Amino acid sequence: MSSESAFPIPRRRFLQAGAAFAAASFLPTGVSTGAGVDERRLTVAPGRAAMLGKGNPETDVWTYGGVFPGPLLRLRQGEPVRIVVENRLDEDTTVHWHGIRLPNAMDGVPGLTQPPIRPGESFVYEFTPPDAGTFWYHPHANSLEQLGRGLAGVLIVEEAKPVAVDRDLLWVLRDWRVTSEGQIASGFGNMMEAGMSGRVGNTITLNGTVPGDQPIRAGERVRLRLVNVSLARIMSLRFEGHAPVVIAIDGQPCEPHKPDGGRILLGPAMRIDLLIDMKGEPGGRYRVIDDFYEGLEYELTRLAYSDAVPVRTRFPEPTALPMNPLPEPDLSAAERHELILEGGMMSRMMGSGAMGRGMMEGMGGMMGVARAMWSINGTSMTGDGHADMPPLFTLARGKTHLITMRNRTAWWHPMHLHGFSFRVLTRNGVEVPHRQWADTVLMAPEDTVEAAFVADSPGDWMLHCHVTDHQMAGLMTVLRVRDAEQER
Repeated sequence: MSSESAFPIPRRRFLQAGAAFAAASFLPTGVSTGAGVDERRLTVAPGRAAMLGKGNPETDVWTYGGVFPGPLLRLRQGEPVRIVVENRLDEDTTVHWHGIRLPNAMDGVPGLTQPPIRPGESFVYEFTPPDAGTFWYHPHANSLEQLGRGLAGVLIVEEAKPVAVDRDLLWVLRDWRVTSEGQIASGFGNMMEAGMSGRVGNTITLNGTVPGDQPIRAGERVRLRLVNVSLARIMSLRFEGHAPVVIAIDGQPCEPHKPDGGRILLGPAMRIDLLIDMKGEPGGRYRVIDDFYEGLEYELTRLAYSDAVPVRTRFPEPTALPMNPLPEPDLSAAERHELILEGGMMSRMMGSGAMGRGMMEGMGGMMGVARAMWSINGTSMTGDGHADMPPLFTLARGKTHLITMRNRTAWWHPMHLHGFSFRVLTRNGVEVPHRQWADTVLMAPEDTVEAAFVADSPGDWMLHCHVTDHQMAGLMTVLRVRDAEQER
């Protein structure tokens, strides 16, 4: 009989396999250098993955191109791309190009920006990436299960001039809920989890497998791209014996800086690019620790130094990445808006009104269709997006908009805005340093964050929590951007 409890794997195996990160590998790029449009193809279909490593059964997953993570797409800044997506699943799907500033019709939200891709059909996505950086792609149809079964891949847009590092490494991080038979556990849409921290798994993989140590040579300067594609797991990474420098957040360059407390906080959907100077001793082993969840600290991997002579013993100062062509917000003329996040277990709303009743009904059933357990400004939008979703706000095109988000819940929320990157201005009244741009901002309980952007791209754009259970249970809304003349 298959065991599908939340943590079916014995503790020793959990510590060794379920919680270990390991070395990133270079993934095939397939960059087209010919003239004209760069064309790629992605096939969405069931597959199998050896995520648990040698000697363990393969796991049934859903894949892009037959692999997890999906093929690494390396594109060139400012050059057009055409990506043909063929659906071989038995259900509808779409692809959302997370963090890419692109036309609304290419954003991948079924009903809202495009018709869903039916089984056996294809859809052509065409856009020109304006920004260099680290991005990713995933479905926005039946998101909880499709992402939960493996549909995710990374998209890197290359800088025009190569960055001066010895190696450019990618770590695609995610957790899974795996049974004792090595298969993905059912139970997507558990309403108790939807009202709390979401579907946190028991097995963590890096680049699709539970690997060993990360091979390092002393004296290297490494660019490490971290991408969290988990449904709900938040990570707080600590590199023992090393001092990583943050050079980009969500694909957007920032002033190079050391992270607060030496920890890299990475919520679902977030990306952080690091420069790490490998100053450890030849032959040494240095742990990478995830200690986000209190009392559940564990070793992800070790930086395993070879015995080779160091590449160098002196390192230059870290240099900033070239800035992307983002329109700078004009705060003196900004239009102001407020978003209030409410709901979930232990919330002020529990037990009162329709939200409280919805939560209690959901807890009674525990499983099933999405019910409203969260709200933004008192309104809940459940599911993945659909036609005729009314906008919460209409934003004047070309104007600066300053949005204040208030998290009045007991839970963490990575809030993601489609189609734009925004300047994160303040957190709880304190200015955010280092000129940080993002498309996903992680909000702690009772946090208040101010962010600003120029609404230069028309259309209906989703804003939602990227803890996928939270999105599906109501923590989602739509912002409409249109010309002033259209409002008359």
